[in-house]
Amino acid sequence: MRVSLLSFRAAVSATLLLSLSLTATLTTTVSADAFTTEPVLHLSRTITRAVLSEEQAEGQGARVRRSIGRPELRNHDPFLMLDEFLVGKNGGFPDHPHRGFETVTYMLEGQFRHEDFAGHSGVIGPGDVQWMTAGRGIVHSEMPVFPGGEGGEGGEKALTKAHGLQLWINLPKEHKMCDPQYQELLDSQIPRSEPQSGVTIKVIAGESHGVQSKVYTRTPTLFLDITMEPHKVVEQNLPLSYTGFIYMLSGKTYLGEKEEPFVGEAHHTLTLSSSDGVKEAVRIETKEEGARFVFIAGQPLNEPIVQHGPFVMNTHEEIYETFFDFRNAVNGFERANQWRSSAN
Repeated sequence: MRVSLLSFRAAVSATLLLSLSLTATLTTTVSADAFTTEPVLHLSRTITRAVLSEEQAEGQGARVRRSIGRPELRNHDPFLMLDEFLVGKNGGFPDHPHRGFETVTYMLEGQFRHEDFAGHSGVIGPGDVQWMTAGRGIVHSEMPVFPGGEGGEGGEKALTKAHGLQLWINLPKEHKMCDPQYQELLDSQIPRSEPQSGVTIKVIAGESHGVQSKVYTRTPTLFLDITMEPHKVVEQNLPLSYTGFIYMLSGKTYLGEKEEPFVGEAHHTLTLSSSDGVKEAVRIETKEEGARFVFIAGQPLNEPIVQHGPFVMNTHEEIYETFFDFRNAVNGFERANQWRSSAN
């Protein structure tokens, strides 16, 4: 059943709003049966826990596997949520608001159309990324499309699944009420690092193996999409102060110190240990099976987090003010009363 902005606004007035989420240099080794070439490795961070992301319903006709943001992995500072989403025909995420953080949508398959109340719209496809800073306020929709007919670039409602990731990154207090902003990169515009044959790293944010992303991050963030063929070893550096995690998309990895590796499998979130002031890298190995995963890390903000659904601020008073602003279409939400997306 399609959810309108009007009914959403009424629900906000009645309750405290349910979540509307869709919600580094590398050194490498090659190990094959007959030989192994090992570099001098740093002390590796280890994996503190592995949590399976089970599929659940979300939005309108969508299925998500929630990583960060589920009860066991609440607010992995500075990250609020990571969803792996799968949306079919007539599904999606109709008009809904955000304030106080950033959303990063990274498409794996299919296409998503984005529209907002400021007149921004566009379509992102496989390998593309949209980095949206909600700041003081955005109302938008995110709906799957497929080229060639009605509703998509040529107008057609999704005939196949739209599959991707959405990451929510908290904003520091001084940026929570900044003006909204978008950074959008096509797959071809995202730089790659290829430290050896069979290892490819897409540098969505941050730096890897001397390759720097074009994305500006208000909260310092490392976001890598790493694909490894069998029998490869990668040591991924990250700043000592960063917290981080790995989300496995497919395959199997062996992480941490070579003598006692931790096994990572598909749809699991693997949280990284602290650096202890000396561990600046994570050792990742594949054996008989290759793997694809995202490696995400960032600078903790160490600020209070008060979240109600798509609003994330530092105090309860600021959340109450956000409800007031949204209901009354003021202070960043001026266009909210008049605007409806093409999805509604």
